[in-house]
Amino acid sequence: MDFIFGTWSTDELKLIHHRATRRGLQHHGTISPRDPQPGQPVVVDALTGGDFHADHVALYYTLDGSLPAGSRGVAANGIALPMDRVTIEWDSISWAYLTHWRATIPAQPDGAVVHYRISAWSDTNGNEETFANFPDSQQIVEVAASNYFKNLPMPNNYTPGDRCGEVFTYHVDSFRSPQWAHDAVIYHIFVDRFYPGDGKTWTQTEDLFGFCGGTLWGVIDKLDYIQDLGVNCIWLSPTWESPSHHGYDVTDYCKTEPRLGGDEALKALVKAAHARGIRVLLDLVCNHISNENPVFQSALNDVNSPHRDWFIFDDSPIGYRTFFAVASMPQVNLTNPGAKAWMLDIARYWLKEFDVDGYRLDYANGPNPQFWWEFRAACREVKPDSYIFGEVVEAPDNIAHYIGRLDGCLDFHIGEALRRTYGWKNLSEKALDEFIAHHHLYFPSDFVMPSFVDNHDMDRFLWIAEGDKEALKRAAAYQMKLPNPPIIYYGTEVGLNQDRGTHGNGLHMSRVPMLWGEDQDADMLAFYKQIIKARG
Repeated sequence: MDFIFGTWSTDELKLIHHRATRRGLQHHGTISPRDPQPGQPVVVDALTGGDFHADHVALYYTLDGSLPAGSRGVAANGIALPMDRVTIEWDSISWAYLTHWRATIPAQPDGAVVHYRISAWSDTNGNEETFANFPDSQQIVEVAASNYFKNLPMPNNYTPGDRCGEVFTYHVDSFRSPQWAHDAVIYHIFVDRFYPGDGKTWTQTEDLFGFCGGTLWGVIDKLDYIQDLGVNCIWLSPTWESPSHHGYDVTDYCKTEPRLGGDEALKALVKAAHARGIRVLLDLVCNHISNENPVFQSALNDVNSPHRDWFIFDDSPIGYRTFFAVASMPQVNLTNPGAKAWMLDIARYWLKEFDVDGYRLDYANGPNPQFWWEFRAACREVKPDSYIFGEVVEAPDNIAHYIGRLDGCLDFHIGEALRRTYGWKNLSEKALDEFIAHHHLYFPSDFVMPSFVDNHDMDRFLWIAEGDKEALKRAAAYQMKLPNPPIIYYGTEVGLNQDRGTHGNGLHMSRVPMLWGEDQDADMLAFYKQIIKARG
């Protein structure tokens, strides 16, 4: 079966995830409606686990932009609301009783920004007041996943430190996903592996962890090919300055990687694509950066640096919180106002100065969901029809937390179902139909969830199907009939495969150089053109 990188990669990790989100005092942005409209009251839910006794839970909120503060039900600023105990349920997986608490924030006008905190305390056992989310379930599951990837034992009852009053946020607005996103056919280009440019050859093609020489100029040279395929949107792998072939460790968010052609090439690509009616999406990493980034170097080497609190330094072996314990990828503390403002400015800059059409957001479940309220609003300020969607490898009920915060998320669940049915051949078409029917009923139609049959972090479809091109055709044909936009991973449309599996060899195994000319499967390409055209 597939290996999908993330905190849900194995059944054991799924179990840890479930239990972690049912300990202590948890909230995770659980509100109803999920996307508050002007004039709608907002119901806020919290949960206390069987390991945590609370007699009282309170919510503190502000409407003036200040951060709410309070203690034991008394607001220091803003307004305090008691949260009522609404139900107690038994959870067999945690083997504990869970208590659900609820309060309602009154309806607000269009444009309102609501900040809130949640706290709990006991009258009987002298516990100190605790603020949600405690313990930090995201850190628990990331540590567990990191141990799994390194073949280390799973942590036993690991409890990270309290965040001391996490601030949750929601915006009251009438934002809707842009219509063009609903109608998009997206082509995912891994820039270093796509095309060096007319008259140029690959730098090398043997070391897939190294640079192969694809450029943004090369993408421009192949825009006619992309347009002829029937694509009207391209998603570029990260284009910022970075020491790696993949670019998910950014050293400078203000510059396009010179190896790819620099700012000049990106501006030329956007202009040329727009002239053909093709939108351009960038792949933005907000969760973490490169440890070579000057901002992090300042924080690391100077405890008095203004950037010190932009990161979370701790007593771990690495010394700071990272992306899955990768020392070269320190995590950005986006709860810090300065770090958050920095990242929002970056998002605005590329929309305004380069006229890109939106962002695919890498590891969007790293930052807390409420960050994306502000991110989406910042993007809408600059470009009202920008499309903002996240990579959230989570269960559907967790993905639903991003409704109203993002325009959509990548649909890993439909991807898994298509691969199981046509690639691994262990799910029937009837079961596929039933799953997708329920899946589409679960999410609102305005939450645009692009589908895919393969991507850069998993084995290519033809690899798992053992080269069965008819199976790929059936999967692609099904995908193209789905209501949400399809994504085509570069080369899948011409029969591109890989030499080794990603499991045990690395995710880069599927990032092979694109096939061109007579190396392409002309029949497969013609088939893709046909089914894309049939979408209308």
